[in-house]
Amino acid sequence: MKIGAIEAGGTKFVCGIGDEHGQVAKSITFQTTTPEETLSHVHAFFQSEHIDGLGVGAFGPLELDRQSPLYGHITTTPKRHWQHFNLLGALKDEFSCDIYLDTDVNAAALGEASWGAAAGHQNCIYITVGTGIGAGLLVEGNLVHGLLHPEVGHMLVRRRAGDTFSGCCPYHQDCLEGLASGPAIQARWGEEASLLANNDAVWMLEAYYLGQALTNLILTVSPEKIILGGGVMQQAQLLPLIRREVQTFLAGYVEKRELGQTIDQYIVDPGLGQMAGLKGCLALVVRGSRSHSPASQ
Repeated sequence: MKIGAIEAGGTKFVCGIGDEHGQVAKSITFQTTTPEETLSHVHAFFQSEHIDGLGVGAFGPLELDRQSPLYGHITTTPKRHWQHFNLLGALKDEFSCDIYLDTDVNAAALGEASWGAAAGHQNCIYITVGTGIGAGLLVEGNLVHGLLHPEVGHMLVRRRAGDTFSGCCPYHQDCLEGLASGPAIQARWGEEASLLANNDAVWMLEAYYLGQALTNLILTVSPEKIILGGGVMQQAQLLPLIRREVQTFLAGYVEKRELGQTIDQYIVDPGLGQMAGLKGCLALVVRGSRSHSPASQ
């Protein structure tokens, strides 16, 4: 089976060709600009490829209610050019194959459950911490949708005592994304996260907010594995700090080995590395073709 994959991120698009085993034969990456310019690169990449299905994991918010007239649209994104853009419609105009659409983080969660760090589990969470913060949830083998797909980045968290940073979310100011995303780190400290590797205060504060969010998710969704990816998580010192904060916030309330002795095997890096999203798009097609329910119908 020859599968097309599009990881449509707010910062960059990654397009690839792969198969039902999660193997990627070729891929290309380019910056996310306007819809017209960005999709012209997408079409150029796939122009000579004859694919059997297309999996798309897109940034959001994304309307995934099939009964909505806005199904397949990107909605209230802060990216001005993409607000209320009919992504699925634009793709259907160019591709004759079945298209399977979900959020980029839901796709990554499915990829990790199919071939990565959560393989063998029916419940997992994939969280990306970068330009924004997003999470994909797999619960009892199903990707979570509902009134809206999960918007973990806009979770409200308690401030650490003495933190006077106002937050940078244009909607909620000091939600999780407003306090702990890459842009929040830069706005708070005056430098990009990649230049602050040796500033322990940066990562202790970052771990405080991310650890709080993970604790909330553990207590509500009860995942069997939590996977943390994205640019901010490239700081090697951050993951152990987050694990410690989770244990502090839980305060011994949940008596599970995964949250004690083996927490380093429970809150982990992506098993698929930087390919989690793209391989997740392949997994969308594999799963969707079995249920015969493409987004494009």
